[in-house]
Order: sequence, then structure tokens, then C-alpha cells
Amino acid sequence: MNLLRLFIGALFFTCAMLVFASNDKVDGSNNDTASMQKPSTANSDTSLLSLESATETLHETVMGIVKNFIAHTPYLIAGLFVLILTGLFAMLLGKVVFKMTGKSNMRTSLRELLTRMTRISVWLFGFLLAAMVVFPGLTPAKALGGLGLASIAIGFAFKEIFENFFAGILLLWKYPFETGDFIECESIVGKVEDVSVRMTQIRKTNGELVLVPNSFLFKNPVYVLTEQDERRMTLMTGVAYGEDANAALPVIEKAVDACESVNSDQPIQVFLHGFGDSSIDIEVTWWTEATPVGQRRSRSEVVGAIKQALDDAGIEIPFPYRTLTFKEPLMVKQSAEG
Repeated sequence: MNLLRLFIGALFFTCAMLVFASNDKVDGSNNDTASMQKPSTANSDTSLLSLESATETLHETVMGIVKNFIAHTPYLIAGLFVLILTGLFAMLLGKVVFKMTGKSNMRTSLRELLTRMTRISVWLFGFLLAAMVVFPGLTPAKALGGLGLASIAIGFAFKEIFENFFAGILLLWKYPFETGDFIECESIVGKVEDVSVRMTQIRKTNGELVLVPNSFLFKNPVYVLTEQDERRMTLMTGVAYGEDANAALPVIEKAVDACESVNSDQPIQVFLHGFGDSSIDIEVTWWTEATPVGQRRSRSEVVGAIKQALDDAGIEIPFPYRTLTFKEPLMVKQSAEG
């Protein structure tokens, strides 16, 4: 695939050089033709170009393009050869940089960033060198000046692409998250599968693959759910107003501590939270695995354990109560049978 991209890029570069060289020759031929026609115009201002003159001009123009192409063929072949060598050298040097950085404790995102920047630098140098080979009169100063003007024009034309590109570099450099982390940004929650210089691939918890532009992640808050191996979970429960709420606290704590998904090394906290509509509310917190599926599994286990423990202790978990109050006494009608 890389060789195919290299060949296509080199082909486009060769075509562009041919068009540029042909335009120069056409302009020169037109100037020569104009100078040849001046005496004819001076001799006869009212005469028109004859069919033979037009045919001759067309023939000279075509022959000029062909001769110019033949004359520039060695330079174009040399420029194409330089681009092919540039692509091969960029791939080789990128692999060397990635392998050398792997021997250190450098994180993966930074290794990938250094590899990509190395390849981009090699390609820029290769394009400049190929341009100077195709156009022998082109100096490095002129090439850099033209590259600067072209960069400004391309920057305005492809603003969003370059915005995502630089945002991707900053994301890879600052290391907010790694491949394999679960993140949340706006309404997107999922696992990071790949971070490139243009976009980030996120696999949502329902299996959908989302391609998120890096500028979106750079501009909005990103929550890294798996930055640590564990996360604290919070659950609200309650007991009836007629029960001893303080007696329910150790029962709940013991039930939560017995769950396999709960980390017993971290504190399990059980506190009375407030007065609910139908119960005394109790807040329960514990630590468990940081992944979304691990959190759901732990919550399910804890809810079942609390329900079973309170039932065994004879402590009521109330369902919603509603009390109806009437300002006037209700009229009770007795049926005829009664």
C-alpha cells in the first residue's frame, strides 16, 4: 500500500512538471510567432493570417511542446527517481526511529508522533530536492520561498484538515489518553482504538466505530475513564421511616464488602444521606474496576447483595408511599341492600 501511494504521488508530480515545462515552451513559441508576424502586419495591416500560416504556427507549437518534453525527459526521470528514493528512505527511517524509541520507556503515542514527524521531514526534503533536479535553475532559496507561499495558500484552502493535523500532534504530545483507554467526550463514550494525526478512532460500548476529528477532542472536555485502574462507584438506597436507619448501615457495609467485584483494600463508605419521599436515603460508595462493563457488573452485584442482606435482617426497603389528604369529610353512602 505504501509503494502504491508512493507511485501515485510520483506520477502526479511528473505530470505537474510536464505541464509546467510545456507552458513555458508554449509561451516562448507564442512570443517567437508574434515577433515573426510583426513584419507581415507592418507590410499589410488589412490582411488576415492565411490558413497556411495558422497551420504552420500550430505545427511549430506542437513540435515545440514535443521537443521541450524530450529535452526535459532526463530531468523528469531523475526527479521521479528522487521521489521513489525519498519514499523508500522515509519508510526505512520511520521504522528505525520507532524501533529505537521502543528500547526506552517512551510511551507509544510519543513514539508514533516522532515516527510520523520524521517521515514528513524526509518527504519535504525529498520534494524540494526533486524540484531542484527537474528545474536546474531553481535555487534552495527560491524553492523555500515558493514553498512558503504555497503553504499559505494551502493553509487557507484546507483549514480544517490542518486544524485536525496540529490538534492530533498536540494530543499525541500531551498524552491525555492512550490506545486502549476508555474516554468520554460530549455524548461519545468508548474505547480508543487508534490515534492518528488527523482523527481518533473510538469503539463505543455498543460496538459502533466512531471517527472523531482531533480538533473536536482538543476543543471539548475529555474524561479519561481508565486513567486509573479503579474508580469509585456511588449508589443510593434507603430504608423505611419506621426502621432503625443506623442499624442498617453496618448491614449494608458488610454486604458490599463481601462482593467479589469490590476492592476491599479501598474504604467502603456508607452514610445517611437525607430524607426521601418514602425512605431515609443512604449513600453507598466503593471502589471497583474502571472499565464500563466492570462498573456495570459491580453495580449489579452490590445491588443484589444489599437487597438480600436487608431482607435477611428484616429491614424494610420501602416502595413509594402517597398520602391523600381531604380538607372536608368524605360522604359515605350506604347502599339499599346495606
